[in-house]
Amino acid sequence: MSTSRRDRWASLSGLSHLDDPLRRRLYEYVADHDAPVSRDAAAAAADISRTLAAYHLDKLTDAGLLAAHYRRPEGRGGPGAGRPAKLYTPATQEMTVSVPPREYELLARLLVTSVEHDTGGAVRTAVNEAARDSGRRAGRESDGNLLEALRNCGYMPHVDDHGCVNLRNCPFHIVAQDHKDVVCGLNLHLVGGILAACGGPPSHAELKPRPGQCCVVVHDWRERT
Repeated sequence: MSTSRRDRWASLSGLSHLDDPLRRRLYEYVADHDAPVSRDAAAAAADISRTLAAYHLDKLTDAGLLAAHYRRPEGRGGPGAGRPAKLYTPATQEMTVSVPPREYELLARLLVTSVEHDTGGAVRTAVNEAARDSGRRAGRESDGNLLEALRNCGYMPHVDDHGCVNLRNCPFHIVAQDHKDVVCGLNLHLVGGILAACGGPPSHAELKPRPGQCCVVVHDWRERT
């Protein structure tokens, strides 16, 4: 549950790699994609050589910020297919650090457990209303820009070709693993509040759990201009 002192310093060391503007740009490029990213694609996006991109991507991997995978191009296999390409995805392990140490995760678990123990449902109702109010506030503070409001709440939104907003991460992932019912409901009300403030029907936010992503999807959204 809690983070050891050794882990905190390891996280600090890993996150320090993002202080370099080029590495931060490469990390953000990989994080913004649903599919694994190749060295060639990352190099082109950052306008640098493939060799330099490979060097920095591997440094981010060594720091625990990215994960590396090997895969052959589609349709190629057997002798003569060549070496598999090295591809990168965001690491699934989270890194957080605070100085002096803080235990916000412990606080979140205690509060969520209290919600689960409330047999009357009053505490859960209050939490969901607070989440919706927080979403409305985030929407107003972003001047009605849905994607900006979602990012400001810790989500990584991506609009697909059908106008649906998929959230590629859950800001509360660590707590959600053991308290999915409460946290998913909170996510739904938070996103619903954001939608209401940004001019979209809250009903367009739907629970649709998928591996590795947030449980909420926003349907039928077209960015307002």
